[in-house]
Amino acid sequence: MTDTQNPTSHPESSTAVWCESALLADGWARSVKLTIADGRIARIDTDASAGDAVRLGPALPGLGNVHSHAFQRAMAGLAEIRGDTGDTFWTWREVMYRFLERLDPDMAQAIAAMGQMEMLEGGFTRVGEFHYLHHAPDGGFYDNPAEMAARMAAAAQETGIGLTLLPVFYAHSNFGGLPPTDGQKRFIHDVDAFARLVEACRGIVAGLPEAVVGIAPHSLRAVTAEELDAILPLAAGGPIHMHVAEQTKEVDDCLAATGQRPVRWLMNHTEVDKRWCLIHATHINATETERLAKSGATAGLCPVTEANLGDGIFPTPDYLAAGGSFGIGTDSNILINAAEELRTMEYAQRLSRRARNVLASGPRRSTGGDLWRAATMGGAQALGVGRGGLRRGAPADFVTLDANHPNLVGRSGDALIDSLVFAGGGIDTVWRHGKQLVSDGRHHARDAIAGRYAATLKALLT
Repeated sequence: MTDTQNPTSHPESSTAVWCESALLADGWARSVKLTIADGRIARIDTDASAGDAVRLGPALPGLGNVHSHAFQRAMAGLAEIRGDTGDTFWTWREVMYRFLERLDPDMAQAIAAMGQMEMLEGGFTRVGEFHYLHHAPDGGFYDNPAEMAARMAAAAQETGIGLTLLPVFYAHSNFGGLPPTDGQKRFIHDVDAFARLVEACRGIVAGLPEAVVGIAPHSLRAVTAEELDAILPLAAGGPIHMHVAEQTKEVDDCLAATGQRPVRWLMNHTEVDKRWCLIHATHINATETERLAKSGATAGLCPVTEANLGDGIFPTPDYLAAGGSFGIGTDSNILINAAEELRTMEYAQRLSRRARNVLASGPRRSTGGDLWRAATMGGAQALGVGRGGLRRGAPADFVTLDANHPNLVGRSGDALIDSLVFAGGGIDTVWRHGKQLVSDGRHHARDAIAGRYAATLKALLT
């Protein structure tokens, strides 16, 4: 079978890869040849001979990482010492603020490159960088006010990952337009300065293949209603991401300030639609769950970080039953792996409900397979790249597996994904925009990127 408008044509300077099987947009197929031109899939042939194509194992669409704070990769493991009065998200946040005091642009770029490299090795092919580290340590603007955003793009240029850059508007410390704290001074903009930053970001990413720029009002506590209304047009049709209802304190504070819970307030105040990705949305009630699902927005779930920070558990079964869309993100980047996020997502439900295969979509359905498919589609929508999956005309962003890996041997179809998600290991190659960036599970520039990262951490932590 062939999926092409012109079966006899072969684009100039095309690359052909042959996969022993592939999860295509319409299901699994065997002996799949992908013809790639200009970074996109120009042709798909199934039950095809390999010929002179690059021979690969089973292929899956790469996932979008809908939520990353790049600089936090350097904090991984550094906030696990118990405090005197008990630890919460809010005490972790104070550790994070102190960590920023010495971080300069070179350091930020080296850390971002390390995280992006690990994302690619872990099955992500695009990242949504929720970028709020804007200013110098004293809170002043760099000579180039978009310097730190440019460093995120430079890291993406080196690693090859797809970039959806989400400059963050952050103006206040809490509801009611309270002034920012000293620890937040590197994040702060007014509306006019933020508009200039967004415009600068569009120029910064212009040279990256298929880069996207959206906006990210940080949270309801960090932006007033008037500021939110002022910045939303800056998205210009692109993605809009926002932290919402991550913590119970945030819900309580929002109720006290507005008389409404965060998701309800947001959806009553503005049109929340497919452009939106509500990050975490952990603490939502039944009405908000159904309303969010019906809105067409994506829930940006970060199960590993949410577990690490003690956030809580998103009502995933009810949300999916209502038709909700989700993507997964690595957020604090304490551990970067697409399968680990999906595994943690399912295991949280198993532990809370004392049941198994909670998030499979029905009887005799594969849990891993269903989660991978849903995260593919939701991630693509949230990151502004349309429909996800391996289809003609789509970006050539995919992962291939080592079918001889001990955890994958003898498997086929969704059993491969189940074993990848729940047993781990097995990623062989990763391709982004038609270029192979990972071989034998290692990024091609791993040694150089990891070397710079190690030098950065030694300087930063000394």
